[in-house]
Amino acid sequence: MFTRLARSAVLGLLVAFAVGCGNQESGTPTAAVNANTPDATIRKSADLMKQGDIAHLLENALPPAEFAKLKTEWGKDKDEKPVTDEDRQKFAEAMSRLTAPNAEQTIYAEIEPQLKQFDAQYQQQIPMYVAMGSGWLQGMVQQNKDLSDADKQQAVAAINAVAAWVQKTRFTDPDSVKKVLAIASRTARELNLKTLDEARALDFDQAMQRGRVAMLGFKDALNVYGFSLDQTLDSIKPEVLNNDGRTAQVKVSYTLLGTPLVSTAQMVNVDGRWYGKDTIDKMKEAADNAAKGDVTAPAPEAPPPAKG
Repeated sequence: MFTRLARSAVLGLLVAFAVGCGNQESGTPTAAVNANTPDATIRKSADLMKQGDIAHLLENALPPAEFAKLKTEWGKDKDEKPVTDEDRQKFAEAMSRLTAPNAEQTIYAEIEPQLKQFDAQYQQQIPMYVAMGSGWLQGMVQQNKDLSDADKQQAVAAINAVAAWVQKTRFTDPDSVKKVLAIASRTARELNLKTLDEARALDFDQAMQRGRVAMLGFKDALNVYGFSLDQTLDSIKPEVLNNDGRTAQVKVSYTLLGTPLVSTAQMVNVDGRWYGKDTIDKMKEAADNAAKGDVTAPAPEAPPPAKG
């Protein structure tokens, strides 16, 4: 169900941040305003994503009843998949390292030999790995029966843009690594979570606040390597192609890493508000399956501002 998906996504963001960095910005979220046109809904999702405002992003993507249900049921399923003592230990150790005095200097000193070893052994092979990875992704795109030929073309262009960025970026650059470690340390302190159980015990509002901190820290880290998600989000320009009051088709133009892209978003009107058609369809499918007693029904996903 969507509650489980949203909770897992936010908790996963916190855990991935802590454990990954162990091997920002704060503020009051902007209140959500109901968008009454399909293009305004897409633009608002992009703005909320830029702010790291996960709570209002979900509110903008879900009908009011579903969003209220999400908040009410938050945390009820946390014990369905209990964490292990190993998970707890990794999380605690990572957060302890990241929040220790002079954490970025200490961690860099520990990993510097590994960075040099990576450069010596694998740096020259990066283009080959990038080509293999992008080729595999492009193959998946071409096999996707739900995408039109135009959508496939744009998806391949997006893959190529990211591949070009990865290929030209030296992620082991000492100055860049030090900046990322400083961002990670600062973000960990702002998260103020010492244990995984503490993270799992967060209520909806607390989880959304922590998720915002982690997301903004992640964006700052990408900026160090020249990947500005904010620039991509700012570049989104939705244009309504057709709208009969019940359904709408929106052309979404945006720029990803300097590459102009276009996608098409299908929207539906539910009680005067516009939502992604895929989200509403999956909600209906989940409701139908639940009515039949299928607890493994797929959960609706909040669509990104633009489908690359």
